[in-house]
Amino acid sequence: MRIPSRRRPRATLAMAAAGTLLAPLLSGCWVGAGGTGSGGDSINVLMVNNPQMAELQKLTAAHFTKETGINVNFTVLPENDVRDKISQDFANQAGQYDVATLSNYEIPIYARNGWLHEMNSYTARDPAYDEQDVLRPMRQSLTGDDGKLYGQPFYGESSFLMYRKDVFAAKGLTMPAHPTWQQVAGLAAKADGAQPGMKGICLRGLPGWGELMAPLTTVVNTFGGTWFDKDWKARLDSPEFEKATKFYVDLVRGHGESGAAQSGFAECLNDMTQSKVAMWYDATSAAGLLEAAGSPVKGKLGYAPAPVEKTNSSGWLYTWAWGIQKASRNPDKAWKFVSWASGKGYEQLVGETSGWPDVPAGKRASTYTNADYRKSAAAFQEMTKEAIESARPDDPGVQPRPAPGIQFVGIPEFTDLGTKVSQEISAAIAGRQSAGSALKKSQQLAEKISKEYEGR
Repeated sequence: MRIPSRRRPRATLAMAAAGTLLAPLLSGCWVGAGGTGSGGDSINVLMVNNPQMAELQKLTAAHFTKETGINVNFTVLPENDVRDKISQDFANQAGQYDVATLSNYEIPIYARNGWLHEMNSYTARDPAYDEQDVLRPMRQSLTGDDGKLYGQPFYGESSFLMYRKDVFAAKGLTMPAHPTWQQVAGLAAKADGAQPGMKGICLRGLPGWGELMAPLTTVVNTFGGTWFDKDWKARLDSPEFEKATKFYVDLVRGHGESGAAQSGFAECLNDMTQSKVAMWYDATSAAGLLEAAGSPVKGKLGYAPAPVEKTNSSGWLYTWAWGIQKASRNPDKAWKFVSWASGKGYEQLVGETSGWPDVPAGKRASTYTNADYRKSAAAFQEMTKEAIESARPDDPGVQPRPAPGIQFVGIPEFTDLGTKVSQEISAAIAGRQSAGSALKKSQQLAEKISKEYEGR
C-alpha cells in the first residue's frame, strides 16, 4: 500500500526528498548543459542518455516538430547526472525544464511534493492516446496518492531468467517452466564449467541501489523478507532477509561470474554475450540486446520467469517515464510532446525507420499484438509482457508494506540507504566480510530510517 499523506506532513516530505535526492548535487557532483529557455513554441526536455532516448532525439525535429510546430530543446545526460539535475530543477520548481525522464521510483515522490503536473486532464481530452492501452502495472506505478496520473512510460521492463539453451542441451539440463531459486542454484552448479571459462550464472554484485540491490531485493521478497514491516520497523536482521542475502552471496561466490563484486548490468550483459556465463537473472530489456542482429548468442537463449520461493511471481517493475514539471510555462505543449513520445504512433515510426527490435516496448498492450514486433521479438516478447503484467508494486512479498516498490522502497531516503547497504553486501560478495556481518551493519542504517517514519 502507498504511504498515506497524513503519515508525513507535506513540508517534511518535500524537505526529505530535496535533501536526499539533492545530496549528490550539494557536493558538486553533477554537470550538464542547460536549456535555451522554454515558452512560445519551444519546450525544454531533460532526459537520460540511453540509446532509445538518442533515437527519440534524432526523430523529433523531422516528425514531432514538423507536425506540431513545437521546437524541442534537449539536454541529455548520463543517468546519475540527469537524476541530480532533475531533482534540483523540480524540487526548486525553477521551471527551466518542462519535461524530464523520471522513473516509477521518483514519480510518486515528486507527485506527493507537488512538483509534477497531473496528466488525467490531458488523457481525458486525448482519446487517441488510449491511456487504457498502457499496461496496468505501469499506470499503477505512475499514479500518485490522490489517484491521478503523473507520468507516462517511454518504455518498461520487468526481470526474468535468461539461459543458454545449447549449453543446457549439451549438459542434459532442463529449465523448469517456473523455476525456484533452489532449482536455479542447482542448475548453476551443473552448468558451471560447461564450456571453457564459463560460469553457471551472472548476478549483479556492483554497489548501487539500482545495481546490486535491484535483483537482490526481488530475492528477499520471494524468500519472505522485507526492508520494513507495515509499521516501519527495519527488518534486515530477520531470518528471511538473512537467508535470502546469504543465498545470493553464496550463489554468486560459488558459481557466479569473475569479478562479481564489480559486475552490474553492463558487465553481465557482456559476460552473457561472450559466453562467459550460462544463465543471467536481470532486466527483461536485456533480451533485445542479446537477440539483436550481430549478437553472437542470438537464437541460443531461452527465457524463464523470475525465480521464486514463497511468492507466485518475483519480477521487478521499472520504467523510464515522462513527467511534466508543475512550474512548466508550457504544460499543454509539453503534453503534446509526451503523448507523441509515448504514443502508439511513435512505436510505429521507430519500427518503420529503425527496425522493430528498437521499439521502446514494455508499456502498451497493443505492442504485443503488433505482428511486426511479435515477429522481431518472438524469442522473448510474450515472456516480457507476462513478467510486467504479473508485477505487484504494492504487494511484492508475503506481508503488507508501508511503501510501494518491488526492487526498491518508495521513499526519498532509499537512494542513500540502498546504496550504503549494497556496499556492505558487495563487500560480502568480494569475501571481505560475511553476509551476516554485512546485514548487521545494514540493519543499523535502516533503523535510522525507521525512527523517522514510525508513528507517523
